[in-house]
Amino acid sequence: MRQRVIVIITLIAVVLVLVLLNAASYVKVEPTADSEAAPDRSTFNAGATGTRALYDFLHESAFQVARWRDSTASLLSHTGPKPATVVVIGDTRIPFSKTETKEMLQWVESGGRLVLIDRSPDRNLLPDSGEWTINTHVISFPWPELDPTDFQAMTNGVKSLVPSQATFFARDVDKIMPSRFAGAITIAAREKKNQKSGHSNASSEGEDEDSFSEPPPASEDSTASNAPKLSPAPVVSVADERGALLIDYPHGKGRIVLLADPYIVANNGINRADNLQLAINVVAGGGGLIAFDEFHQGRASTHNALIQYFEGTPILAICAQLALIGLAIVWSRGTRFARPLPLPQVDRRSSLEFVTSMAELQQRARAHDLALENIYARVRRVLVRHAGLNNNSPRGEIAMRVALRSKLDRNQLESLMRSCEDIINGAPTNAKETLRLVRQLRQIEASLGLQGRARDARQSEQA
Repeated sequence: MRQRVIVIITLIAVVLVLVLLNAASYVKVEPTADSEAAPDRSTFNAGATGTRALYDFLHESAFQVARWRDSTASLLSHTGPKPATVVVIGDTRIPFSKTETKEMLQWVESGGRLVLIDRSPDRNLLPDSGEWTINTHVISFPWPELDPTDFQAMTNGVKSLVPSQATFFARDVDKIMPSRFAGAITIAAREKKNQKSGHSNASSEGEDEDSFSEPPPASEDSTASNAPKLSPAPVVSVADERGALLIDYPHGKGRIVLLADPYIVANNGINRADNLQLAINVVAGGGGLIAFDEFHQGRASTHNALIQYFEGTPILAICAQLALIGLAIVWSRGTRFARPLPLPQVDRRSSLEFVTSMAELQQRARAHDLALENIYARVRRVLVRHAGLNNNSPRGEIAMRVALRSKLDRNQLESLMRSCEDIINGAPTNAKETLRLVRQLRQIEASLGLQGRARDARQSEQA
């Protein structure tokens, strides 16, 4: 017991030392300030470059918003809720793979609405619309030392813009204030390849009007329907002298919306002019569930929330060290450092073990005669001793002597002895008959006081 107390005290001391060492060596990691050169556009980020303000405003305004933390494959699954609009903001920390791009565009083709808000979005997420190609380019790039909270530095030399035409995105929007680092969207038509191999460049320059390919002929199914056909040409809602700032165009049954300046929806620019109203029109214009992509922002749901909560604290190191201590204790307890000690020999035998074993054996073997022989032989020896005769005396004489010395009936006693001896000698019997004879033998012993405990008590009284 004393050794165990010493071990417990030692373990407690080791744990306290580890806790003190971890607390002393812990250095609080200061969060890095937001930078426009490497922004964090997540809706979890409440800093200048984050989009927490837009998400909270939509949520408190009773819009259906959610943080989408699953992969794009879940958009095509048949289980779980499906968003009507997916919003991808900024240069994501985890780029879209080819498979994810294909799945995203397939979801848009089936009727989804994709909103891209970035100065230079992934080109693979901007498929051509009919004969039109969409490209973006950036003229001015932010530098690392730029303070994103400085309004003058972010909008130096930039004038507010008014909507180019009365589209849905321009509803209740008088003017917006983009940043000086906004991208420019260019829309160009793909040129038709010359069908004649000998066609000269001069003739192609003189036929500018015929340089575009004709739209494909309408199929029979489309001509049969009365629904109007949508134009594949992108619609420009906001533009400046450099190019378009906000466009949208159809893709399959869905639509793709492109806003070339994240500053309009970010925390540091959403309160400027009518940027908030434009952000609401762009993001929530399609109705239904709005899902902000957090999977590609590095906040996938596969991460352990508990580990993320304690990340950067000494708690994880302390738990790991305690686990190592536990493993060391288990290993030391299971390792032998000396010769093996013999196991203690415990005597399991008892006075009734033999009797119990024989009784069970005779019961299973249905050896009723053998069980009766064991009991009758002992009772006969007791009766012979009580009568003052020897073991060779006949049962009639034994019964007569016992009857003279007690109140037992001679004929009943002699008949009982005869029945027992007949069964022992091979007469047929059963368990019920054997039990009846044994019960009578026990009653004779009890009436004569010849049982073991009664005899011992009588002898002790006489002494």
